[in-house]
Amino acid sequence: MHMELILPSITHKQKALEYIQEYLDIGDRHIHGSGGLIVIPNYERWLEYVTVMNSDTPPEGLVRATTYFAVVDKKIIGTIQIRHTLSDELLCSGGHIGYSVLPSERMKGYATRMLAAALDICRQLGISKVLITCDKYNIASAATIKRNGGVFENELIEPDGNIVGRYWITL
Repeated sequence: MHMELILPSITHKQKALEYIQEYLDIGDRHIHGSGGLIVIPNYERWLEYVTVMNSDTPPEGLVRATTYFAVVDKKIIGTIQIRHTLSDELLCSGGHIGYSVLPSERMKGYATRMLAAALDICRQLGISKVLITCDKYNIASAATIKRNGGVFENELIEPDGNIVGRYWITL
């Protein structure tokens, strides 16, 4: 099936709310690569936030980031965010790209395709070396990163004790 990355707009509100609901239904309170979609109180405020994050002047202390919906047959099946530069924090954990696939759409190859499409965008942005991180025990995400050329560098321990693997992809 054809998958594309699209910039969010107000026309996606209902589909985005359905997307959020599936995460809430399984007790998930965080959607990686969504720019806070599940935590910002309403869709319009979230849309305003991700628009500002993609501007030349993101909020102080944050880097410019572009958030996309991954869409198949008009259904949002994932989110992916590209950070245009790395802060010290993102260099340790977070990296250039964060992504998530809707629980009911996992194990269908979408994450690999989403990451490949995001890497094409990184090339267009002039990013030559991309850092991607994932939790040590997230075997599926590590495999997705490796399928897209990711080379393991090391592991770091986050302040909460979570262990994160760091991978680099040279474009």
